[in-house]
Amino acid sequence: MQAGTHLPDALQAGAGKTRALRASRGGRPPRSTPDHADGKQHLPRARGTGKVFLVGAGPGDPELLTVKAMRLICGADAVVYDHLVGEAVVALIPAGARRVYAGKEAGNHALPQHEINGLLVRLAREGHDVVRLKGGDPFIFGRGGEEMQALIEAGVECEIVPGITAAAGAASATGIPLTHREHAQTLVFATGHLKDDTVDLDWPALARPRQTVVIYMGLGALEIICTQLIGHGLPADTPAAVIHAATTPRQCGVHATLATLPGAVRDAAIRAPALIMIGEVVALDPGLVLAVAAAG
Repeated sequence: MQAGTHLPDALQAGAGKTRALRASRGGRPPRSTPDHADGKQHLPRARGTGKVFLVGAGPGDPELLTVKAMRLICGADAVVYDHLVGEAVVALIPAGARRVYAGKEAGNHALPQHEINGLLVRLAREGHDVVRLKGGDPFIFGRGGEEMQALIEAGVECEIVPGITAAAGAASATGIPLTHREHAQTLVFATGHLKDDTVDLDWPALARPRQTVVIYMGLGALEIICTQLIGHGLPADTPAAVIHAATTPRQCGVHATLATLPGAVRDAAIRAPALIMIGEVVALDPGLVLAVAAAG
């Protein structure tokens, strides 16, 4: 899906389809930049209402930000950011910008999701152009879809700015390819933490051979995940790894098998945030997972 701007129904007269996704215009500059300074005509917004940018902050390394994300962060006048946004990325927020921490850690949510949605609407209605900064990519287990819906329903313009998702960051930082012609023709992303706090996943689908499975937010249910995958046919000696804080100075991890992974994680005291990577491709690790873990 192409990055672009989502407009509330009221702003789309004559646009053809309701709630259409418009082609990217390069992003409206922050309010510190005169409108039309980029030489382009921008679509109107409701008078006195700001715009919300749902921005992917990537896996943590600020050099992995997109150029567009960097520009928006550095020019922001209001930023609402998550727990998974890297410290070095947060440091890029201007000193004079209004900051709101809306992080979600296991069992400790600074703000419930419905309050975050309301906050974004309120800040925009106050006239702010808001950067909603989210770890990884806003549309991959980042609740960006929920926030986009809330903004559109409230009549607030929003734009999605993609980011490198944690799985891609972990792959590049460890040397574990997510796909490989000889080992994995399918790549599956799953979340180990559902809205109702269950881990009732599609185990038969996740246990299929010759694929790579990456599970986000599953560390607390690691033993259940491994047991269920083995119970549904995935060999117990399937290579597996857990990577903590990939691409950041705190990166560490363990490399094991599906059967031994829970014990290896306990022994190494790996904690969230972490990704679970399962599949034959994990055996292709050139030693970066263990090397970084030992150095940590």
